[in-house]
Amino acid sequence: MTRPRRLHPAWTVAAVAFVALVGAAGFRATPSVLLHPLHAEFRWPLATISAAVSVNLLLYGLTAPFAAALMDRFGIRRVVTGALLTVAAGSGLTVFMTASWQLVLCWGVLVGLGTGSMALAFVATVTGRWFVHRRGLVTGVLTAGGATGQLVFLPLVAMLVDAHGWRAAALVVAGAALAVVPLVVWLLREHPADLGLPAYGAAEVVPPTPPAGGAASRAVGALAQAARTRPFWLLAGGFAICGATTNGLVGTHFVPAAHDHGMPQTTAAGLLALVGLFDIVGTVASGWLTDRVDSRLLLGAYYALRGGSLLVLPGLFAATAEPSMLVFIVFYGLDWVATVPPTVALCREYFGASGAVVFGWVFAAHQVGAALAATGAGLVRDRLGDYAPAWYVAGALSIGAAVLSLLLRRRREVPPAPAPAVAAGGRRAWSYRD
Repeated sequence: MTRPRRLHPAWTVAAVAFVALVGAAGFRATPSVLLHPLHAEFRWPLATISAAVSVNLLLYGLTAPFAAALMDRFGIRRVVTGALLTVAAGSGLTVFMTASWQLVLCWGVLVGLGTGSMALAFVATVTGRWFVHRRGLVTGVLTAGGATGQLVFLPLVAMLVDAHGWRAAALVVAGAALAVVPLVVWLLREHPADLGLPAYGAAEVVPPTPPAGGAASRAVGALAQAARTRPFWLLAGGFAICGATTNGLVGTHFVPAAHDHGMPQTTAAGLLALVGLFDIVGTVASGWLTDRVDSRLLLGAYYALRGGSLLVLPGLFAATAEPSMLVFIVFYGLDWVATVPPTVALCREYFGASGAVVFGWVFAAHQVGAALAATGAGLVRDRLGDYAPAWYVAGALSIGAAVLSLLLRRRREVPPAPAPAVAAGGRRAWSYRD
């Protein structure tokens, strides 16, 4: 009589990580809905409010590589718990603010640090530790967690703002982040070896390697090594444009841009939530494709298609959700963060064991692009009274990112010499094909 097969704990860890990412994503869904309410109450310029969003996006990215190194040193559970508590504090404290610098402190600094500690480097860490088979697919599913958070929270936040004001929305987001903490403490495990098991799809139990040096030195050291290579700059440049054309521009300014054309804010928020819905499909599919298709070709196709869609967007805005806008929402949603699974795979291919930390730096470039786009689009709107130039520039940049992706080449291992040299630390050397 055979025993029933038990579910590998890797799937439990992935499920908890997904829920945690959904909980943290709530605040990332709110800025576009709160821009006009804050402007109406405090009379702060849209550029000032957008600057707070830019600080959030910038720290969200810059925190990621250090968080990945901290997870190696102190554990995923501690870092994620601290991140959720920080998000809750930042969102909850906004209800007491009276000046724009407090908005920057709460929205920008606290929530930026908290969400950055649970950014996509967290996804790369979990999948790198727990999965060998289905790694691309799981990366796609976890990446979609952020989109699911947007889908869940954005219409709710818009309705709360309309019915009870923006403060109620901020408190709901804080409560959602706090609600995830017990689940993380209870179920989020560190390494499969801690349970005496191999990673999912692996044949052997591999004990975790203690990190050398502090988290900060490891993060900076990984950057110093990666920055000497051509692939790093191509990946970082493309991902910076990815951030500019998603979180920075569409995620922050789509709702106010639609509102400029007479569309109700709740309708525009519903459309942005649909982007999140179709992104789940697109990102999971991208993860499946990443296990089967050259990631360089996938990135080139994703960026080129995104560029074309953004170039036609300015002509689609209207007071109602016309069929042409719905087609854009479906098309753009499928492509929203489909770029993540192939980018994670390429970081792992080029940078090996440091892939998660290096991806953290590539993701930092993503958020630098997002921050510049969030502020830049706000300035364009304040100066010109129209967002159209921002959409056209974003479309052209996306096509440029496609070119950068196609310039990436396969990594070539150095052929072993008759007596192979051993680098410091006992690791064999390898190089990139430039």
